[in-house]
Amino acid sequence: MEPKFWQERWARNQIGFHLPEVNPYLQRHWPKLALVEGAKVLVPLCGKSLDLMWLASAGYRVLGVELSEQAVEAFFSEQGLVPRVSQRGVFKVYQADQIELWCGDFFALGADAVADCAALYDRAALIALPPLMRAQYAGHLNTVLRPGCRGLLITLDYDQTQKAGPPFAVTDEEVRVLLESHWAAQVLEEQDILGESWKFVQDGVTRLEERVYQLEKY
Repeated sequence: MEPKFWQERWARNQIGFHLPEVNPYLQRHWPKLALVEGAKVLVPLCGKSLDLMWLASAGYRVLGVELSEQAVEAFFSEQGLVPRVSQRGVFKVYQADQIELWCGDFFALGADAVADCAALYDRAALIALPPLMRAQYAGHLNTVLRPGCRGLLITLDYDQTQKAGPPFAVTDEEVRVLLESHWAAQVLEEQDILGESWKFVQDGVTRLEERVYQLEKY
């Protein structure tokens, strides 16, 4: 899945993956990570998520990474924030208050850029990627994030033969395969959300489960 795919989705405003409210799983489970006040949180493929504002308002520093400059600029505009803009290597960095959004390819992110990140929040990154890129993504997280990093991961699981992604189906087994060598992963919540996902029903999907994992890096 090339960067052009996501650029075009944003350009056409085909952003059904964007939630118009703060994710309830984040609000419900984030306190369980017991992070210190002011901890920095890495949010890959963050889009213009309202979760970024929630994390900042809860006292955390936020480092989001997003490919689409349109999404980054929309975030600050919609939140009424005027960012400072700078260049850091291949990334264009927008920063306002507790939030900095790095515009560029997540896979170009080096360990030095996230050396002070104590947490990870992934609501829409892993499920946005096809299988080979999911493995690459997990490997990159394993490389750049330090031991002791804690986080939340949210996935979708359904019969991939019934609907093409994104968002892609990620089974519990795949999560274990991708992460277990570097992360402890505990399922905190699992819900059948097919009844509230009419697009999946229209496409013939017969099962749709959402899982929330608590992560801690070895």
